[in-house]
Amino acid sequence: MKITPLGDRVLVKQEEADQQTAGGIYIPDTAQEKTQNGVVLAIGDDEEIKVKVKDKVVYDKYAGTTIKVDDEEQLILKAADILAVIS
Repeated sequence: MKITPLGDRVLVKQEEADQQTAGGIYIPDTAQEKTQNGVVLAIGDDEEIKVKVKDKVVYDKYAGTTIKVDDEEQLILKAADILAVIS
């Protein structure tokens, strides 16, 4: 299935959270927070969007709508909810 965001929306694949701390302690899935990093998979048709496909981005913690595509969680965000591009 292919998802194409509309307008000023961006489709982002969330990065996986670390399973282990720097000290070697394993963190169970129920105790992990979702990351605020991801990779842009698709962008809407608004000309004011500043990110490109495959950009690594940081977004607001409570932004967007989570959807499941082919058993993989993805996030649809407004372009304004993207805080930075990681290079």
